[in-house]
Amino acid sequence: MFDELRRFAADDRAIEGLPIRLVVALVVGVATMSVMLNMLSGVQGLAVTELDVKPTPDVVTPGEQDVTMLVVDPDGDPVEGATVVVKDGTADIDDVVHATTGEDGTATLTVAPDLRSNQESGTLVVDVKPPAGSQFVDRRANTEILVVAG
Repeated sequence: MFDELRRFAADDRAIEGLPIRLVVALVVGVATMSVMLNMLSGVQGLAVTELDVKPTPDVVTPGEQDVTMLVVDPDGDPVEGATVVVKDGTADIDDVVHATTGEDGTATLTVAPDLRSNQESGTLVVDVKPPAGSQFVDRRANTEILVVAG
């Protein structure tokens, strides 16, 4: 038994006496498995659908007015139950405004944008929160509302 332990301890061909072929196979297997898992997580990322918001009108003047927001998927189909949020960009509004889309994918928001002194134009930022439990996401920037001095 002691003779086997001495041979095991004296073997310097690989890690802790493992044959070098086994070590190479282990490293290649781990690398291959990490590539495969990365591919699988990428497939899951393709299962989500990006939303877009189309404001009407997309160019407004300062002062209170209604803006209709249409939330659509990449095929242009309306999305019900999404929450549209409008907030300050380079133009100002008093408070963050939000509304939820109906069956037709639209939501109407009342905004009162204002421009700073000596400012000719500005923007309001539009974000959308997808419906809960859906495969939708909103990772890309949406169309901003342009505010121009009247």
